[in-house]
Amino acid sequence: MGDASLPKTNILLAFYKEFPAVFYDQVRSRFSDAEITSLILPLGTPIPQEAARKATIIVTLGSLPKPEDAKHIKFIHFFSAGLDKVIHNPILTDSDIPVTTSSGIHGPPISEWTLLNWLAASRKFSITYEDQKKHIWGNEAYGTGIQDHVGKKIGILGYGSIGRQIARVSIALGATVYAYTASPKPTPASRRDQHYIIPGTGDPDGTLPVSWHHGTDKASLHSFLSLGLDHVVVSLPLTPQTTHLLGAEEFALLAANKPQGHRNPYLTNISRGKVIDQDALIKSLESGELSGAALDVTDPEPLPKDHPLWDAPNVQISPHISPLGDEYFVRSFDIVRENLERSRRGDPLINAYKRGKGY
Repeated sequence: MGDASLPKTNILLAFYKEFPAVFYDQVRSRFSDAEITSLILPLGTPIPQEAARKATIIVTLGSLPKPEDAKHIKFIHFFSAGLDKVIHNPILTDSDIPVTTSSGIHGPPISEWTLLNWLAASRKFSITYEDQKKHIWGNEAYGTGIQDHVGKKIGILGYGSIGRQIARVSIALGATVYAYTASPKPTPASRRDQHYIIPGTGDPDGTLPVSWHHGTDKASLHSFLSLGLDHVVVSLPLTPQTTHLLGAEEFALLAANKPQGHRNPYLTNISRGKVIDQDALIKSLESGELSGAALDVTDPEPLPKDHPLWDAPNVQISPHISPLGDEYFVRSFDIVRENLERSRRGDPLINAYKRGKGY
């Protein structure tokens, strides 16, 4: 792609709000030979023709050009890892313009969010927090039912960059990790992370799990959930195959196979709300079948004020903010920089969206 009439790289940043001036300074320092332009558009609003036709790279959260206005585009990069909200856009369905995601940058913040919720639940943090506000000095009764994570089993559904960093921090706690993927990963080469990796994070070679499991059918999933898992982390893309992947049957199976003397299993969802049958989850929490759940995603979002999930016992809900941090957008542009160099060399792009797979 590209055109001789557009010799200079023109990176168009299309976002729904203005970034701080320091952010633009950081981006320009990384792309000194490129022209950086920005456009503020309501989320999902199409990029106007004039702006699209001047760009060679578009960086966006959800605003896209029409295919006929994108003939100069070398690639389009998304700030998100999942593209389920734009998967039916003509750019993805009716063009072959390369599309890349920000997969790989979410591992550190989301793993810290996950660890925060695990420890808040297992150490009964809410009790001491509320007592502190009331100026109450507690007693040894706090220790009842508290367990640490040494020897616990962590099952990770979807062993991408997020799952790999969660594995890394889990092992630091003394836990063991079990990985589940849709396709088989029988060789060392197949277990390597092919996406963008923040240096010093994750599991680049796929050596941390004590065992790998795979499948797209119920039997394979149920075999995995029968391993005696203390935690199940959902880190999957939302596809027709993963919609309501976990429901009443799966929660019952988890509880039935819990290790003797351990608390009932704990569910963490940092993917998409629709991967979980939310009504079944509420019932499982109310019955104690699951000891708790940490949810950064719900169905729908925003979660209505009168939704019963808010009041389910032992649930911790945050408004889809687990990936956020000051480093987020700068790291996303690191992927753009890498792919710009790859594009110039004619090499395959990293984090390329695979049309037909949905991720």
